[in-house]
Amino acid sequence: MPRPAFLSLDGLDGTGKSTQCRLLAEWLTAQKVPVTSCTDPGGTPLGQELRKLLLFGREHTISTTTEALLFMASRAQLVEEIIRPALDRGEVVISDRFLLANVVYQGHAGGLSADALWQVGAFATGGLEPDLTLVFDLPPDIAVARRNREADRMEERGADYYARVSTGFKYEAGMRPAKYRLIDATPDVDTVQKAVRREVSRLLSAHGWNVQE
Repeated sequence: MPRPAFLSLDGLDGTGKSTQCRLLAEWLTAQKVPVTSCTDPGGTPLGQELRKLLLFGREHTISTTTEALLFMASRAQLVEEIIRPALDRGEVVISDRFLLANVVYQGHAGGLSADALWQVGAFATGGLEPDLTLVFDLPPDIAVARRNREADRMEERGADYYARVSTGFKYEAGMRPAKYRLIDATPDVDTVQKAVRREVSRLLSAHGWNVQE
C-alpha cells in the first residue's frame, strides 16, 4: 500500500508557487491520488483569522517575535486539524508554505535566530516535517513585478528585506539538500510545472505511488 506524503511549496511571493500548488493537486487528483491541499498561514477557521491579522492587520503594531509566534500558532492548528488527519488517512498533503517561510521571513530577513525558529517550529508541529519542500527561486525584482495583487504587510518592507528573504530561502535549501529542492521559477508556468512533477514523481514513487509525469 502506498505511504502518505507531505509536500510543501515555498519561495518569494510572485514566484508562482500558489499556481504550482493548484496545478500539482490537479495533476495528482487526475491520477487518482488522494490529495489534501492547504495554505500556511490559514487552512483552518482560526488560521484564517490569524492570516488576516498577520498579512493585512495594519492597525496593529506587531513585533517580529509576536509575528513569528502567531505564524507558529496558525501552523500548529493546521497540523492538528488538517495535515495529520490527512496523512493518517494515507493521503498526499500539499501545503502552500510551511515552517521554512517562518525561518526565512522572521529569521533571515527579520533578524530573529533561525535556529530558535526551527526549534520552536518543531515544538509547534510536533516534529512534523515535509517529505519534500520545493523552493521557487526568482530574482526579487522579477518576483515583485509579477505580483498581481495589493502588497501585504511583509511585502511592504522594501527591496532590502525582500533580498534577504531570497537569500534566506537559498541558504536554507542548500543546507538541507536531502529534502529541499530549488526550482527555477523564471520560465513559463508549464515548464515550471514539469520540473515540479519530476521532483514529486521521484518522491511518490519511493512512497509506492504509481504516477506518470
